[in-house]
Amino acid sequence: MTGLHDIQARVAQAAEAAGRDAGTVKLIAVSKVQPIERVEAVLDAGHRVFGENRVQEAQGKWPALMDRYDGVELHLIGPLQSNKVRAAMELAHAIHSVDRPKLAGAIARIADETGRCPDLFIQVNTGEEAQKAGVLPADADSFVEECRKLSLPVVGLMCIPPVDEEPSLHFALLAKIAARNGLPGLSMGMSGDFERAIALGATHVRVGSAIFGDRVPAA
Repeated sequence: MTGLHDIQARVAQAAEAAGRDAGTVKLIAVSKVQPIERVEAVLDAGHRVFGENRVQEAQGKWPALMDRYDGVELHLIGPLQSNKVRAAMELAHAIHSVDRPKLAGAIARIADETGRCPDLFIQVNTGEEAQKAGVLPADADSFVEECRKLSLPVVGLMCIPPVDEEPSLHFALLAKIAARNGLPGLSMGMSGDFERAIALGATHVRVGSAIFGDRVPAA
């Protein structure tokens, strides 16, 4: 898996350049809309941390793969509908897109019922884009506090910078919000900018096409 090994090497180099241990950065291989044989090739190469955008796609793919491969860690990184919360919590080890009180309340209710909850990241709309999910930066502190009052295991923040702006500005803003709220996790950085994200403290980078090749849209 040339793509995987190349990205792993670049993650390690970026961490070293930032004076960090490569082990402090988790590489999430984003497998959405990828043929199963490509996913299996990455699994066969030893990688075990994956990301999916849609609960339904993850349900159709990962239970069988988890039966075959030990130690898989699945992260849901796309928008989450309230009616998909139970399925997401049953399948995922982490959810990166907690972005509104209704969703936080649904997660809390199911966590109370089942006695378990994945790690949670609050998505922050750092670019304040109308079409994009996430709490606004000005509302992030109060939403973190609201989630904590619900006893939710919030471990960090996530952002997706605007495509036409310098991502480092958004990574720095996310890191500042996380620091003042005592949150260690920073889910930021994708195929084109993960090295800049690592330089600014990313603990989770989400890389898809650079590992798997271009996506193959569903028919």
